[in-house]
Amino acid sequence: MEKLLERFLRYVKINTMSSEEGTKTPSTVEQFDLANLLKNELENLGLKDIKLTDECILTASLKSNCDSDLTIGFIAHLDTIPGFSGKNVNPQVFKNYDGKKIVLKGITLDPLDFPFLIDLKGKTLITTDGTTVLGADDKAGVAIIMQMLADLKSNPEIKHVNIKVAFTPDEEIGGGISSFNVKDFGADFAYTVDGGKFNEINYENFNAAHAIVKINGLDIHPGSAKNHMKNASLIAMEFHNMLPQNEAPMYTDGYEGFYHLCEIKGEVGNSILDYILRDHDLKKLNIKKQLMQDAATFLNKKYGANTCTVEIKDSYYNMYELLKKDMRSVEFAKNAIFSLGYTPTTEPIRGGTDGAKLTQMGLNTPNLGTGGYNCHGPYECACLEEMKIVEDIIIKIVTTK
Repeated sequence: MEKLLERFLRYVKINTMSSEEGTKTPSTVEQFDLANLLKNELENLGLKDIKLTDECILTASLKSNCDSDLTIGFIAHLDTIPGFSGKNVNPQVFKNYDGKKIVLKGITLDPLDFPFLIDLKGKTLITTDGTTVLGADDKAGVAIIMQMLADLKSNPEIKHVNIKVAFTPDEEIGGGISSFNVKDFGADFAYTVDGGKFNEINYENFNAAHAIVKINGLDIHPGSAKNHMKNASLIAMEFHNMLPQNEAPMYTDGYEGFYHLCEIKGEVGNSILDYILRDHDLKKLNIKKQLMQDAATFLNKKYGANTCTVEIKDSYYNMYELLKKDMRSVEFAKNAIFSLGYTPTTEPIRGGTDGAKLTQMGLNTPNLGTGGYNCHGPYECACLEEMKIVEDIIIKIVTTK
């Protein structure tokens, strides 16, 4: 496990923050710093077909050493979130964690707030110093995949199928996977190693859409406004209040979808509301989209034509609708977890995943855990022992023919 820890610590210290303001892929050149390091490590391991594209997608192959022609892929992303600093990461390692509060710079990891910490007592916990993200999302996945390759190369007596690996940019802003060449990758199915608890398998995610609502008002002097002014900001509030108030993110979990108002900008003359819509059931998502159009129709009848327009675009779809036609990837993962003496858990992803897009592109790609927790903020942490179990799981997957 020490080699896995050293590898993980090496990766998280490299700044790979993506950027919402980026105009091309990758959105930040710093992601190449980690990609180039990994490329050198893959070359030193003797992997084949190593390729780093201009879009910062790094791929490589480890050929089968048995009679199987099956090819299984593993994918992890290079970037960390743009919304919280991933610069100058200073990881803290707590071996034989005592299960008590951990006081960092300005924050405290308290088991009362994060009950999963109780289960990690006695294990090795890696945290931030309180000022940055850790980067376990997804450098834990990167480290697990790389350590798996190193261990298989060091132990040629372990017979395995063909393995393809990929490290991709800009997952956190949703654009990095668009230029992924599924045909060139050549896997029968794959896994993103980008989840939480070690025994998780995720193969259901939201169907997603993005909605822009534009309100056109009539801005005249308030002193002569009677029977003339149309206040776009007030109409925007009216539009929002026509949506089901109990279907907002703070009131939903599990398979429940939501309308999420991400941003609102308004004056008397014009207002814009920016929404994301989510539901695991595509029919229910379409109902949400229609309800928004119906609200616009009502307001246009009330205040006049072209008062309200709604533009909706689909973003991604639930991978399960395609995965259920070929569940080999899920069954391989479940069998691997069972064979190691653990019980697999399946949780619907309440968000997106590169695996959803890859599945739509023709490569079935459910998601596996990493042993990382509290991603996207200074409370992020990872459990080394769980990372090691995930490595054991993916080794089991590639040795099951």
